[in-house]
Amino acid sequence: MHGVKRVKQTPEALEAKRQKERAKIHEFLDLSDKLLTRRKDSDFSEESFKLTTRLLHINPEFYTIWNFRRNILTNGLFPGSTQEKVNNILAGELMMTMTALKSHPKVYWIWNHRRWCLENVPFGPGEEGSETYQQWRTAAWDNELFVVERLLDADARNFLAWGYRRYVLASMPVPRSDASELAYTTKKIGANFSNFSAWHQRSKVLTKLWADGTLNEKTSREAEFDLVTNAMYTEPADQSVWVYHRWLVGSNPGKSLLLREIKSIGELLEEQPDSKWCMESIVHYARIFLKLYPEDGAAAGLRERTHQLLRELQELDPFRRQRYIDLRTTV
Repeated sequence: MHGVKRVKQTPEALEAKRQKERAKIHEFLDLSDKLLTRRKDSDFSEESFKLTTRLLHINPEFYTIWNFRRNILTNGLFPGSTQEKVNNILAGELMMTMTALKSHPKVYWIWNHRRWCLENVPFGPGEEGSETYQQWRTAAWDNELFVVERLLDADARNFLAWGYRRYVLASMPVPRSDASELAYTTKKIGANFSNFSAWHQRSKVLTKLWADGTLNEKTSREAEFDLVTNAMYTEPADQSVWVYHRWLVGSNPGKSLLLREIKSIGELLEEQPDSKWCMESIVHYARIFLKLYPEDGAAAGLRERTHQLLRELQELDPFRRQRYIDLRTTV
């Protein structure tokens, strides 16, 4: 890192580091052999469970061991246990995954195990369907949403956390309003336009709000164009912004809208003359326009401009040169 003075390690320190790494590898291999044997023998004992904890601490991406851990729970630890004990065991699992996610937030298998735990919580106390039961269950899912929001505060672009958030929202006994979720994506996008997952979540929420009539589609769509245009001018090289813009245009590609957005992006291109995203987007929308409205008075000019931009893209992006050449033959 810049500004940090490097400290040369002594031969003794380097050797100690190598020994520590060798010991860790040896422990991993030893645990792997033991657990795979126990898995083959259907050993669902508490000792096997403890060994999976040690191994997953070393390597949380060993999905076979996660599967074995769940088999131990369902076939070894849960049978004969009270509802309270099962709840306590799964509460421990949730704590274990929470700790693991702090160090490995982008390991799918940790998120998957956490989801499995929630789906297997008996959710007490009280009989299923009782008011006490529903209150307890609602509180548990509210807490889960709080957990995933804290993880997204740490890394707002973690796509696994966003996917898990969608799962939690769909599972909550008392649904969170789509308007609240839209506000949440606004907050995350406002903090960082380069948040692809937040833009993606926003597209899903808006689709629902437009479909059920909660939001006036025409008015809110124009507000979205204002938002994404601001993002395009702020972060013109960011892919997530352009992908969202294409979704917004693609869901309603009328003639006047296409011409307006081509003009708007052209103005940005004048400020950013080497912007590949500007060029490719103009080409993309021009091709849609020419396909839908080939006889329109604007078609000839758009066709000529598209050819010119594709020639410029061949020079700007030589790795995709043949793609641009092929596109020219279709315009």
